[in-house]
Amino acid sequence: MSSRIRRSLVFTAILALLLGAAGATAPAGLAANPTNTKVAGINVDSTTIPQLEALMSSHRINAVMLTNFYLRRIRQLNPILHAVITVSPTALADARAADAARRSGDSRPLLGIPIIVKDNIDTSGMPTTAGSWALAGSMPGDAFVVQRLKAAGAIIIAKANLSEWANFRSAPSSSGWTGIEGQTNMPFVLDRNPCGSSSGSGVAAAADLAAAAVGTETDGSVVCPSGANGDVGIKPTLGLWSRAGVVPISANQDSAGPIARNVTDAAVLLGAATGVDANDPATAAQTGHALTDYTQFLDPNALAGARIGVWRAGTFDDGLVGSVMDPILANVKAALEAQGATVVDPTDIDLSATANETDALLCEFKSDIATYLQTYVHGTNPVTGAPYPQTLADLIAFDQAHQNLEGPWNDVIFQAADATNGRDAACAQLRDETTPPVQASVNDVMAANNLDAVVALTNGPAWPSNADPNEGDLNGHFELFVGSSSAAAVSGYPDITVPAGHDDGLPIGITFIGGQWAEPKLIGYAYDFEQATHIRVPPQFIPTIGDALFPGVPNP
Repeated sequence: MSSRIRRSLVFTAILALLLGAAGATAPAGLAANPTNTKVAGINVDSTTIPQLEALMSSHRINAVMLTNFYLRRIRQLNPILHAVITVSPTALADARAADAARRSGDSRPLLGIPIIVKDNIDTSGMPTTAGSWALAGSMPGDAFVVQRLKAAGAIIIAKANLSEWANFRSAPSSSGWTGIEGQTNMPFVLDRNPCGSSSGSGVAAAADLAAAAVGTETDGSVVCPSGANGDVGIKPTLGLWSRAGVVPISANQDSAGPIARNVTDAAVLLGAATGVDANDPATAAQTGHALTDYTQFLDPNALAGARIGVWRAGTFDDGLVGSVMDPILANVKAALEAQGATVVDPTDIDLSATANETDALLCEFKSDIATYLQTYVHGTNPVTGAPYPQTLADLIAFDQAHQNLEGPWNDVIFQAADATNGRDAACAQLRDETTPPVQASVNDVMAANNLDAVVALTNGPAWPSNADPNEGDLNGHFELFVGSSSAAAVSGYPDITVPAGHDDGLPIGITFIGGQWAEPKLIGYAYDFEQATHIRVPPQFIPTIGDALFPGVPNP
């Protein structure tokens, strides 16, 4: 893109910090063979974090070897994938320190494990930009969840690309696009969209750019990129993971969560980052419910005797994409029943109250983004030489003044949010009319049917990425969208997605949804399903499979 060339010429100094991951051209070795994921003869793609810990403790591999592998892979594949914005300048030093700690008897659950976090999560030593040049070079200290991951021994190796401002800036947009790093590409078929806004995190986990990743979600941004990229993703109960130090949309729905290649690794990360944070009042509610080790719930027989509802209505249009979705859902039902679950089909969650969701998010965002900027973003932007933005109006002004950096997309969502009064009484009423009714709907459906969880399709086949500012995601055909994230997102309840099938090589996920603090049950069900089906396959980095929105489904 010409705008990216202009950026590289004008902002060489800041690019050295922000885009140290990108490199120039992918070296022939790994770029020609991106499916080679062995370290010292060990296939890290199919090796869980506990297994990596055991291998390091037995001296088969070490943290320096792992970190070097992932750093090389980022250098070689990121020019193709654009999944990483920044690489940690201390990654190898951190790995050497982890190896030294292990020799001294340290046995923390993530010791020496390289992890990538989304670039809207504050991480010391690396900028936190939300993908926007407006925050170029901004380096607050570690967010609480990053502190917790580091305390468990993790090496934060890099920051992941995303949908700029968590896809809450423009309409339309292309999921996975940022002004700083451009368009993230999914590793199964490179011209397909990885879904957002934790697109880079989903791609990084799937493509073995790190052992696992962390994303954030307001509505769908952990589970959709996980499903689209053949990953496991957990959106926790609101308050299980702190939101302090995370660039927000709304404190009423935001949550960070783990993205990994398997349920085991997602469970390890989930427990490592829990904790009560004085800077996030919502975390106080986790007392008595949160755990630091969720691997105890990895039960291959968890589904035996469980009652699982199947949610269809409103998650996809059966007339348009049913030929792709229905067979996968039928296979999911068969697998659940084969594992001993009783399947209740259909189960209908009433989402009519989500008609207020967007309006609530708009007014909440205006206040919450200003709070973040004024709390964590200080000093002078090294790109512009001006003070960093402190309000939403400042961000809009930045985009208008730097359209060569922040195009081709508009600021329609920013402007709609700025036109509100922020968190006033009317805004609070919108939230009261949104979240409690959805919570009641989930609770009522589960109680009426005596359900332990509800399953629904996570995503449809990935659509071709589209940079046309008049169309964007799905080429504007949103009737083809498949998604079930709103029930858990709006209620603040947990869900977990796990690979469930493929369509022309494009991954499809299934989401398990539960009530508040139901993570132990959901992890057990997802693990049982994963072990019974073994759906996930590594990506093959196919350039294209054509331009149809969905293979086998005619363009409308």
